[in-house]
Amino acid sequence: MDVQETKIAFIGTGVMGASVVKHLLNASFEVTVYTRTKERAQAVIEAGATWAATVGAAVANADVVFTMVGYPSDVEEVYFGEGGIFASGKEGQTVIDMTTSSPALAKRIAERAMELNMSALDAPVSGGDIGAQNGTLSIMCGGTEEQFTNMLPILSMFGKQIVYQGAAGAGQHTKMCNQIIIATSMIGVCESLAYAEKAGLDPNIVLQSIASGAAGSWTLSNLAPRMLAGDFEPGFYVKHFLKDMNIALEEAKAMNLELPGLELAQQMYDKLVQSGFEDKGTQVLYQQYTQK
Repeated sequence: MDVQETKIAFIGTGVMGASVVKHLLNASFEVTVYTRTKERAQAVIEAGATWAATVGAAVANADVVFTMVGYPSDVEEVYFGEGGIFASGKEGQTVIDMTTSSPALAKRIAERAMELNMSALDAPVSGGDIGAQNGTLSIMCGGTEEQFTNMLPILSMFGKQIVYQGAAGAGQHTKMCNQIIIATSMIGVCESLAYAEKAGLDPNIVLQSIASGAAGSWTLSNLAPRMLAGDFEPGFYVKHFLKDMNIALEEAKAMNLELPGLELAQQMYDKLVQSGFEDKGTQVLYQQYTQK
């Protein structure tokens, strides 16, 4: 793929989206961006991205359209709303939704794209702000295998583990698997650190032993130090994590699957939202243990 001839539109430049855009710019792609608040896109504009005042203006001349917004309702609006991608796009475009969203919505997007002679991938990511900054995101893709192969050179600009999971919606289902593990392991990390402190240990020294052993995980290595430092700023927002857990629980219910661990995590994060922590990072769960 000739990067000089591929024009990209990117809708949503939040904590992770902005870093992805910078990787695309560094790879010499021409990128047009849109986000509801222009100020949030200022860093990528200064890095070389072109600002568009509307979704329609952003996607009009693009070959590939990325979306990375907050909620399934935002995805719905961006794709199906008046002046949205499907109303403003063109035949031959590829649309790639990296929002963690509903598998059913991913299937709807793929079906509508096919009707319009466009192509679609659902491609949610994992790795948080650190993975986005380093260009090492895990990308879980659903759609046709041919389209996955076609888009792989672009995805490789900001992803490290990029896996084709199956038909439309499969990427989103895989992301639910990812979030289920994170939700329950986050409880384990918080409880481990709380136990270390109550036992009179230095939890930072404890981490030196357990982070590289059988208990090791991304959460333990990357978020536990933030917890201990009192750094609860978002690499991934509590409000978005709660949204993900709600999607996973809805899908599990539809499959007649009980997930009691996920239900517990959902209740704990819902409590955080009710306490005003919705815009903090997911590691703020630790405060539920330290403030008792």
